[in-house]
Amino acid sequence: MNKLVIKIIKLYQRSSGNRPKRCKYHPTCSQYCLEAFQKFGFFTALALSVWRILRCNPFSKGGYDPVPRNYLEKRFEHIYK
Repeated sequence: MNKLVIKIIKLYQRSSGNRPKRCKYHPTCSQYCLEAFQKFGFFTALALSVWRILRCNPFSKGGYDPVPRNYLEKRFEHIYK
């Protein structure tokens, strides 16, 4: 299921490539969703994506908002430092 969603997001990103970037967040909402579906299972990624889209509103400050680290990244972060 994740592969299908990833293909849809990439199609959206290619089709919206000529529009000006207006996302308050970095990475953009579509990139955030793409990373979430690449990193997590379907339901976790869906929940993260929906929550991000709900936060992307005129009243938010925006800024840097990366996809959370998964369990393995947290567990072995001492190796990568």
